[in-house]
Amino acid sequence: MNRFTIGILLGLLVVPCGAYLYFTGGSVPVATTDSDMPFETFFTRKALQARIAKDMPKNVPLQANEANYLAGAGLYKQDCAVCHGLPLAPKSAIATGMYPRPPQLFEGKGVTDDEPGESYWKIFNGIRLTGMPGFSKSLSEAQMWQLALLLANADKLPASVKAALVAPAASAPPANAPSATTPPAPGSAPPPK
Repeated sequence: MNRFTIGILLGLLVVPCGAYLYFTGGSVPVATTDSDMPFETFFTRKALQARIAKDMPKNVPLQANEANYLAGAGLYKQDCAVCHGLPLAPKSAIATGMYPRPPQLFEGKGVTDDEPGESYWKIFNGIRLTGMPGFSKSLSEAQMWQLALLLANADKLPASVKAALVAPAASAPPANAPSATTPPAPGSAPPPK
């Protein structure tokens, strides 16, 4: 065997062994406070962009109108704002502690330069290893499109939709507070009249 062949065989053994030791030796940055792995951002971004370009829907089945924006705003506040923020509001503790950091969709350009189909794909499928869940099992197709339309047009929303996004959420009673239809627990005082 010549030296070239031996070098190739050693390379084929050393590289996988080195990678195995890297991943099993406790040195891989897996905490949200760690820096990126070598080439992590480059490869994950390229893979995500290629997959979305290949699979995203090209036609939007709903109209971009105030009713759909308002419906999308309600869904956004309920399901998305904790990570992606609201207009004029500080980041939540959840968003601050996540890695990769979730984009704040109402700061700067957000995703207004993305086609609605791209946002729909992300909402439907989620993005692996980012904390972005897929909503295909919890939202209807129309609801996911309403969210996608809201985000694609976030820079030109009507005043009513902007107001709905910044309005405080209706406060719910504490989980252990009895409701008007719940009978008092045995041995407790009746509710005041």
